[in-house]
Amino acid sequence: MSASPPQGQPAGGPPPAFQAPPHAIAADGGGAGGAWLMHVPIPLFAVVMGLTGLGLAWRKAGHVAGAPEVIGESVIALAATMFVLIALLYAAKALRHWKVVVSEFNHPIRANFFPAVSISLLLLAVASLPYSKPLASALCLTGGFLHLVLALNLMGRWLLRNVEIQHSNPAWFIPIVGNILVPVSAVKLGHTEMAWFFFAVGLTMWIIVKAIIIYRIIFHDPLPSKLMPTLFILIAPPAVGFLAYMQLSGGELDAFARVLFHFGLFMTLLNLWLARAFFRIPFAVSWWAFTFPTAAITIAAFEYAHAGVWSWGLPVAWSLLGLASVIISAVFLRTLWALFTGHLFVPE
Repeated sequence: MSASPPQGQPAGGPPPAFQAPPHAIAADGGGAGGAWLMHVPIPLFAVVMGLTGLGLAWRKAGHVAGAPEVIGESVIALAATMFVLIALLYAAKALRHWKVVVSEFNHPIRANFFPAVSISLLLLAVASLPYSKPLASALCLTGGFLHLVLALNLMGRWLLRNVEIQHSNPAWFIPIVGNILVPVSAVKLGHTEMAWFFFAVGLTMWIIVKAIIIYRIIFHDPLPSKLMPTLFILIAPPAVGFLAYMQLSGGELDAFARVLFHFGLFMTLLNLWLARAFFRIPFAVSWWAFTFPTAAITIAAFEYAHAGVWSWGLPVAWSLLGLASVIISAVFLRTLWALFTGHLFVPE
């Protein structure tokens, strides 16, 4: 007779994606007064990714199509504020509940969300370029170094540990997207070889991991409901890859750039086709996986429209901007509601 699965874990499925193991919680002795701090999730940094992405999308719309500059800059300011607040909150968690943080980092699924910290720094580097190149360079170099360390750690686990196929999911693209993102700011800051290094790593690993994830989704157990929003992450590598390649190629819209953009556009349409399934998912922090990829393809669409090679370029870009604004605003408001009603920092 086979043993029953641990409580809270479905038979044959992955462990809960957003929950620290009970033994870590018990070992850390979280009292009632600080229990909520224990449950501050590392995926919360996706708030910064989504908001910064939306701000950059509105900034791009301003440059290409005359959208009001104040919208993008205001959203970017909000994103920077959220980064400081979330970083302080998670630092407090690390000081108070270090064993829980270590347990999160060793979790086969949740560990993939730690690079959201370095990606946030890289996005803020892009956002700060018009204001201060020294600040942007510091954020780019710090974010790049941190992301390299995290990527080496996570990809090293894939090679050395016996990874179960159920543990693979689209969140594996998070450490990969960060590599592809580096050139977006690094090229403008003069870090050209650094940009090519990260782009080469990210693009090559995207091709490999994409095959694994598609195989897992098609031929194995369905994704748990809390991980369903991570399907949107499939949009991010080609969308960000297009933006990075445009920087590396000097803005030339060649055949490879077109392939990246149109594949990202197809993945966006595919996710929109699955919208009915997403509407059935209860709220969780993982909803923020909807946000940054939508913003990334929006920025890419305005960049593509700016090239003037497609008569439908601007209508598509404006439509995506409207979609991104609605999605990110809705997720942000739903997150605030969960915070104010005491349902954000709870065990899941």
